[in-house]
Amino acid sequence: MKKIDQEFAFQARELGAQIADTMGDPPNRKHYQMVVQALIAEYARGAGLDDVNLLSFALLDALTFSNPAGLLAEAMHYEEGDTEAVMSMVDCADNTALLALECMAASHPELTRQAVITAFLHKNHKRWKDEDRSLETLQKEEDKDEEEDQLGVSDEVQHLFDVSGDDHAE
Repeated sequence: MKKIDQEFAFQARELGAQIADTMGDPPNRKHYQMVVQALIAEYARGAGLDDVNLLSFALLDALTFSNPAGLLAEAMHYEEGDTEAVMSMVDCADNTALLALECMAASHPELTRQAVITAFLHKNHKRWKDEDRSLETLQKEEDKDEEEDQLGVSDEVQHLFDVSGDDHAE
């Protein structure tokens, strides 16, 4: 499992929540497809919101990924990356979705790079590790650090000053 940039982890989780919200309860696949098609149409004509998750959401079902290891490496940096490299690692079978992807890559390359990686991470959640930054986990880490600080002198340090076993003691 590979660690990724925390912003990508956040975006991938948000994408999952956005999909669940759009599907509804009970899941309505027809409604979901209508929303996706509307988003793709907007992006294909060069419009649409400059939003990583909306673009990821629109392209998610149409994208296939040819280089998972390369995309994971690109997921290490959210703010900076190689858009051309990311675009070379993705394929798109749907012509309208491909047009949307190309339009967005030309006009908003960083956004497109981030959206493609977010879609990849969402589809491949078992390939990466999300660092748990919940309040409970942070508190446990803090408590552990405090406990280590209160333990006192470690055995390694204590043996440095162990006079009884030192032949050179005065």
